[in-house]
Amino acid sequence: MEQRNKRGFARKAGLAGVVALGGLALAGCDIAAPESVSRILDMGWPDPITPEGEAMYNFWVWVWVAAWIIGVIMWALFLWAIFKWSASKAEKQGKGEFPKQLQYNVPLELALTIIPIVIVMVIFFFTVQTQQKVVALDKDPDVTVDVTAFQWNWKFGYQNIGADLSPTGSEYDGIDEERQAIAEETKHDSEELRNANPIHGTSKGDLSYLRYNEVETLGTTEEVPVLVLPSNTTIQFDLASGDVVHSFWVPEFLFKRDVMAHPEQNQQQGSFQIEAIEEEGAFVGRCAEMCGTYHAMMNFELRVVSPEQFTDYMAFRLDNPEAPNSEALASIGEEPFAVTTRPFNSSRQTNDGENFDVPNQNV
Repeated sequence: MEQRNKRGFARKAGLAGVVALGGLALAGCDIAAPESVSRILDMGWPDPITPEGEAMYNFWVWVWVAAWIIGVIMWALFLWAIFKWSASKAEKQGKGEFPKQLQYNVPLELALTIIPIVIVMVIFFFTVQTQQKVVALDKDPDVTVDVTAFQWNWKFGYQNIGADLSPTGSEYDGIDEERQAIAEETKHDSEELRNANPIHGTSKGDLSYLRYNEVETLGTTEEVPVLVLPSNTTIQFDLASGDVVHSFWVPEFLFKRDVMAHPEQNQQQGSFQIEAIEEEGAFVGRCAEMCGTYHAMMNFELRVVSPEQFTDYMAFRLDNPEAPNSEALASIGEEPFAVTTRPFNSSRQTNDGENFDVPNQNV
């Protein structure tokens, strides 16, 4: 009888492990969870607008499903043990205070060791699988954007645009060769300077790692920079900082990337790609790395338009190099200024909390 009870308990533990592992297997499914489930388990995550974001969203939700399955099983086992072998119940049955000890039940101990190891291995496998999808640089981007972060704003430039989207009808190379050459000259100090080139043979004022483009959008404290990109298009972002560490984050991407000065020397991957932005509209972008006094206000806006609108936008920017970005947006029927965030007042005399400055903008 006692042996049968042992086998029964081992069978139950094994069944619990199988159910738990089955739940974990779901964590790897690149399948959207039912909306009612995802609303509960996404823990406030925004709806993703890229395939990479969708992969992370699904992984996040299914891991929570698996976690709840495992949690319910464990709570059930705890409660069952508490009430089945309680001291008061033993006293009523005329038994000793402690139930029979099972510390030498080898099958049970093996099961309770192996199952958690397998659970961790399964989670690790699907974590790496999702991560590889998100950080892969295996696409041929139709648009390459240079992102430069600085205290406390952003500069965006169009480095390269494929022929299908280019207003010229051929591939567009947007590097400003003249300004890039000037930046290259900052790489080394004059040898006449005291302690010249102190950082591994390069100058402290080296700006040669930054990119300069013919078409750029520069953020200021009077105007939030609006980065215009086409929907349903493969895009690459090349990131660099002009000073301290920043972080490029669009919440709907469900992904952020640190923006470093000298990314290669700092062993940082300065680029990431997205397969497509699947929803048009305006999305707030933020710096997600504490970078100084106005870090919380270092925002930008991602404006996603149709590919046709993007081509018209670039045509306007190329034909009117002196015109502000707001005019280019208005020319394609878009709101000229950011609609998701506001400019900020950089004056330190803001004890009254009036940090926002909205000069002639309807935002």
